Formats: sequence, structure tokens, C-alpha cells
Amino acid sequence: MTSHTATDPRAAAASHAEGWWQRPAALFVFGGITLALVVGSLFIGVYDLGAEGGREMFFITRVPRTLALVLAGSAMAVCGVVLQQLTQNRFVSPTTAGTSEWAALGLLLSVILFPTASLNVRMVLASLTAFAGTMVFMAILQRIQLRTTLIVPIVGIMLGAVVSAITTMIAVSTDYLQLLGTWFMGSFSPVVRGRYEILWVVALVCLAIFLLAHRLTVAGLGPDVATNVGLNYRRVMLLGTAMVAVATGVTTVVVGFLPFLGLIVPNMVSLLRGDDLRSNLPWVCLGGVAIVTSCDIIGRLIRMPFEIPVSMILGVIGAAVFIALVLRLRRTA
Repeated sequence: MTSHTATDPRAAAASHAEGWWQRPAALFVFGGITLALVVGSLFIGVYDLGAEGGREMFFITRVPRTLALVLAGSAMAVCGVVLQQLTQNRFVSPTTAGTSEWAALGLLLSVILFPTASLNVRMVLASLTAFAGTMVFMAILQRIQLRTTLIVPIVGIMLGAVVSAITTMIAVSTDYLQLLGTWFMGSFSPVVRGRYEILWVVALVCLAIFLLAHRLTVAGLGPDVATNVGLNYRRVMLLGTAMVAVATGVTTVVVGFLPFLGLIVPNMVSLLRGDDLRSNLPWVCLGGVAIVTSCDIIGRLIRMPFEIPVSMILGVIGAAVFIALVLRLRRTA
């Protein structure tokens, strides 16, 4: 009897597409597309670079903004991969685990407690609260008996909503509500030279995640498997959570929220290439940069000379992708 799978043109096309995404040439093609978006971002804006002082403005605003897009986009996408590995759940990201909301709470507390503090101090406090909040999320997961695919992100979203409500209440009582709204905006327009440099910290975080990819992969198999192969499961969990907290805290301090980015990119890469963490990390980094840069370009062009925040466009796209992933899970269940 002849196999239907072998003669089905749709199955053959899907197999061919999957094979193409595994080729090294595909990464170069995708890298070229991402580079074109990054270069295009440098020359999109209201200010005329050909006018007097254009060269100076190029290096004061355009270059820092573009570097911030690259660093923040890649970092938040990679953070999504790490959280998904540690929780063994595809729907977990800094947005759906409450990490971003905890970072915003730390940022608000830094402004209230240390009004004249530098960005470095605010980064530290935001990272510490993000780490503490993520550990709270992990502790709650340990006590949940029914850990289905959708229960885990729902718990994170609920926790984030509670923390966000507390943050808003504190902001209202201290007259910082308008400032809080600016942080939640997730816009790259305020990024200029002298303000974005702290984002280079997230580049170190991404490098550390690359180096620890195998350990994170083993930790994602669960404590029993990790312990059997000689891995200190608790230490890797703490280290992975700390790296996510630092990247989320720094990004929140500089540009605000980038919703669903850590959810969209890892899932799209996984659908195309499978679940090999180390080989997928370059794709995840490029995907994060490409999506954030595309959203930023759209936000600058759609109502020029005004800008639509990246978080607004990213939120719409991310919500649509999240719903599509949930529906796909139901169909395959």
C-alpha cells in the first residue's frame, strides 16, 4: 500500500520548508533582512540629516536609538526563551510571568526613595524587584498541582496584574502616575546619547545565556533529570532567573515595556526550526531585533511627524499571535 504522507504535496512542501530553515544560508538571509531594517531605521525620522547640524544629530539621536532597538529587542526575546526553558512552558515570557510589572514597581520605588539617583541605581533596584517577583512566580508554580500549558501563563498574568495595581496605587498616592504612564509606554523616542549606554549590560546577559545554553536546556528537563546528569538544578534556576531579571530591569528603566516580545519570537522560531536552544538563539536574537525595529519604523511613519509607541504596535501583534498559538494548541490537543 502506498503511503499518503510520501505523496501528499502539502507534507512534502512542509518538509522542504522545515529543511530550508535548518540551513546555515537561511540564517544569513534572515540576518541580511534584519540588517536592512536596522540600517533603514537610521535614516527614518523627522529631522533632516542634510540640514546644518544633521551629522551631529545623527550620532546624538539616530545611532543611540537604533542601538537601543537592537539591544532591547534581542535581550527581551532571549529572556523569553530562558523563562520558557525554566518553566517548561511555551507561553511564559517576562510579560506573562509578571517580571516586567515587578521591574516597574522597583523603578517606581527607586524614584520615591532615591529621587536624585542615577540610572545605575534605578537599574539595580528594578532588577532586584524583577528577580524577587520572578522567584515568587516560580514558588507559586511549585505549589500548583495542575500545571497545564495555559494555567502557567494565566497565573503569571494574574500575578502581574496584582503587582501592576499595587504600583498604580503607590503612583497615585505619591503623584507619580503620569511618570508611571511614561514608563509603561515602551517608546524609543527619548533614547539619546548618554541615556542608552546602560543597555550594553543586556548584551553581556545575552552572551552569558549563549555560554550557558546547554545547562539551561538540561535544567528545562526538570530537577530529576538535571540532578541525575550532575547538574546543580537550583543554581542554574537562580542564575537563569537572575539574568532574566537584570535584562528586564535594564530594559524597563531605559525604554519601558515591550509586551509579548519574549512570547512571539521564541514560539515562531520553534515552529520553524524545532526546540534546540543553542542553535535557535541566533535566530531568536535576530527575530527580536527585526520585530522591534519593524514596529518602531511603523510607529514613526504611520503618523509622521508624531510617533506611535512601539509597545502599542507590539501589543496588538503579540496579542494576535498569542491567541493564534492558543487556538493552535487546542487544535493539536
